[in-house]
Amino acid sequence: MELAFERRGTGAPLILIHGIGHHWQAWLPVLDRLAVSRTVIAIDLPGFGVSPGLPEGTPYTAEALADAVESFCAMLGVREPHVAGNSLGGYLALELASRGVVRTATALSPAGFWSRPELLYCQTVLRAIRASARALSPERSSRNAESPVGRALSAGLLVAHPSRLSPTALVAASQALGGSSGFDATLEAFSDVLPPAPPKSPITIAWGEHDRLLLRRQAVRAAKWSGQRVKLLKGCGHVPMSDDPDLVARVLLEGSGD
Repeated sequence: MELAFERRGTGAPLILIHGIGHHWQAWLPVLDRLAVSRTVIAIDLPGFGVSPGLPEGTPYTAEALADAVESFCAMLGVREPHVAGNSLGGYLALELASRGVVRTATALSPAGFWSRPELLYCQTVLRAIRASARALSPERSSRNAESPVGRALSAGLLVAHPSRLSPTALVAASQALGGSSGFDATLEAFSDVLPPAPPKSPITIAWGEHDRLLLRRQAVRAAKWSGQRVKLLKGCGHVPMSDDPDLVARVLLEGSGD
């Protein structure tokens, strides 16, 4: 499967997978930190960013998205890479570890460890954020991004420190969310997402201390599922890369072997 991607650095390959409605640029705050010792490949999932959608008739299930990532790696000739993901991307990283096709997997606030009410809350919040992104004109989006209050209203549910997001990054993220052709079908498919099968590859799970989308108590379920302690990302929200790039980069490097 052909996917849009950004490649940087040298060393063991590390695939980075964004969350629903985002794009590879979500990883920009940590990309160069990782590229010092990894060949980092940040991808746009099918139907997100500028990647084409899944083939006609293929449902946007987590399994199909994981198939697309696995196929993409095979196309690049990347065998058993390290993989890391956030939110939906974190679930996909764990799914690939369950298949045993990656060397290691690191999941930041992965989807799939919710109760039914928590799932409905997540879907409702994400639909509202997307509706807001689609309703804003480019001019209004830019004005909001320049304003501290606008940044807090736009991103406060997803990051702990909206002020650390650059206006450019926030506008680009809003455009990616509004234009994601795979968003609705993927969000609907969340209803069928359960924790994946036990992993065959080493995994690391970390959770934002101030995650307001996938609430922190879900980390307890992830810990029970994995049989290991979940790392806490202090001072971070659901999308932690801009909240504390140094901490997130350190967790990803440790999870992939450093």
